[in-house]
Amino acid sequence: MLLSVLAIAAATGAPAAAQKKDAAQKKATARGWTAYDRPAEYGTVHERDVKVTMSDGTVIAADVIRPDAPGRFPVLLQQTPYNKQLIGPTGGFEWFAERGYAVVIADVRGTGGSGGTWGAFDEREQRDGAELVEWAAAQPFSDGKVGLFGGSYMGLNQLLTAAQRPKGLRAIFPVVPMADGYRDIVFSGGQINSGFIPLWLGLVTAGSLAPPADALSGDPQDLVRAATTLLAHAGGALDFQLGMLVSAIAGGDTTFDGPFWKMRSPLEVVDRIDVPAFVVGGHHDLFQRGEPLIYERLKRRVTARLVMGPWTHVQAGQGLPADGLPTTLSALQLRWFDRWLKGVDTRVAAIPKVTQYVLGAGRYETRQDWPDPRLQPKRLHLRAQNRLTTARPDTTEPTDRFVQQPLSGICTRSTDQWTAGLGSAIPCTRDGRLDETTGVSYTSEPLERDLRLDGPILANLFVRTTTRDAVVTVRVHDVAPDGTPTELTAGWLAASFREVDRERSRFVRGRLLQPWHPFTRESAKPLAPGEIAEMPVEVFPTSAVIRRGHRLKVSVTPGDFPHAIPPLPQLLDGLGGRVEILHDPGHPSSVVLPRVGARCPGQKGAGTKRCKPLPVPRLIRG
Repeated sequence: MLLSVLAIAAATGAPAAAQKKDAAQKKATARGWTAYDRPAEYGTVHERDVKVTMSDGTVIAADVIRPDAPGRFPVLLQQTPYNKQLIGPTGGFEWFAERGYAVVIADVRGTGGSGGTWGAFDEREQRDGAELVEWAAAQPFSDGKVGLFGGSYMGLNQLLTAAQRPKGLRAIFPVVPMADGYRDIVFSGGQINSGFIPLWLGLVTAGSLAPPADALSGDPQDLVRAATTLLAHAGGALDFQLGMLVSAIAGGDTTFDGPFWKMRSPLEVVDRIDVPAFVVGGHHDLFQRGEPLIYERLKRRVTARLVMGPWTHVQAGQGLPADGLPTTLSALQLRWFDRWLKGVDTRVAAIPKVTQYVLGAGRYETRQDWPDPRLQPKRLHLRAQNRLTTARPDTTEPTDRFVQQPLSGICTRSTDQWTAGLGSAIPCTRDGRLDETTGVSYTSEPLERDLRLDGPILANLFVRTTTRDAVVTVRVHDVAPDGTPTELTAGWLAASFREVDRERSRFVRGRLLQPWHPFTRESAKPLAPGEIAEMPVEVFPTSAVIRRGHRLKVSVTPGDFPHAIPPLPQLLDGLGGRVEILHDPGHPSSVVLPRVGARCPGQKGAGTKRCKPLPVPRLIRG
């Protein structure tokens, strides 16, 4: 289960360790966090493959795990494409049932034991979500109140379901959810996500083609029903999964942003959500970009909270409780749902609005908001001789060059991140120095004071190439005094998609910090060989502190394999080209960092004044 939480080992009894733990708990409490939990109260009863008929006649299969006691209980609903039969009634589901919740796990249309054809968040599947909520609210075991929970796919479809405002829905808790299908994951920077998407489609397909439980009952009618379901699933796999991959590789319509991706992007409908929402994300998650954006949009209309951990996609919740966050993920969900579904005073209002793990500091810290209102963007220039300086070039400096090829990127954190953590088995993913030999890097002098970063990053590059396109990968590293680099975050862009919609981009204190690229067929602009192009690269958000004595490094390389490969037309337009990065007064390549100051801009003295929130940009307003 994607929401599995690693238990923290019991204290050894050593006085120093105990004192350290006590101090951490007190520190966390001072920030507004307190632990919450309650013991199991009930045994559980399981009902398997309950048939739920949708408005179009399609039958959805659901398992129900509920307290073994009379009475009505609030319902927690999860909708999975990964075949509930293969996931099984894990301890996570039973854990909530033991604490007084009826848990419903439904196979989404076209997967597992459910009929129909899978459409990956299409309009019909979204409608199923709302109908399942209303079905759950009306069951004899239900008190009429429903919450949505789950991670990844099961986090994303919470948002799409909640946006329909089904009767009975009271709260949601999306863990590692996507926000923008095109920009977050499938075509980040205009390239195909070859690391995760085929793996994901294969996982859904495998679960869909596993025999439904009906096939094992011995009843001839069940066997016929199971065979019919499997045939429908197989047809869907050939039509949807294979068709989407072929279109993307060949440069078809799905290569560009448009109706297909907008239908599947929660940011398009988040404004319709009217129930409390708790968003959990990860700094190295597949949806690293979108999770803060979901919170930023929700906070304007509903009670919302955001926690960002140091996790890849399958690690959400690991390492908790931790310094600054004294709770497991399961207990945090219980606190949220006890408040909104059971009416228990769990002091939800005291939970800090934003809590993030700070890379480089090794702990969780709370924030007034996301983005941090103390943001004061700082520009550094990429200079010749691998320098990264505050000074802009005042004379023409030699360009830096590398050859365009799609296979760099293996020895980087991307390989780990974009295979959902599976790439961690490759030793070099934690040290990107080998990868930098395929491109060029720029390093600052040792910092004289700590540099705090919190938010998205802009890499504004001026490039020239000998072909019709160029793909760049930009990575930001924290370099320790001994030279060891730690990759904090990265971003990607194909030069043909360099057009920026300034109306939808994020500007902070007059500086562009998060460009919004249309990625449409109409906006694509191939280069002419030798043409100088300005490439505003969106580097995904992070939260980090680079300590005094450390250095900041920015690397620029031509690819990010296996995470991303260009669609075939784009690949042929750029393969083998010589890419140059310019540094001169008219073409000052640079990065703009989300530097966080110690106080609100314009505030005098240290103080504890709450800063005025930053304006919400149109990039997340739809």
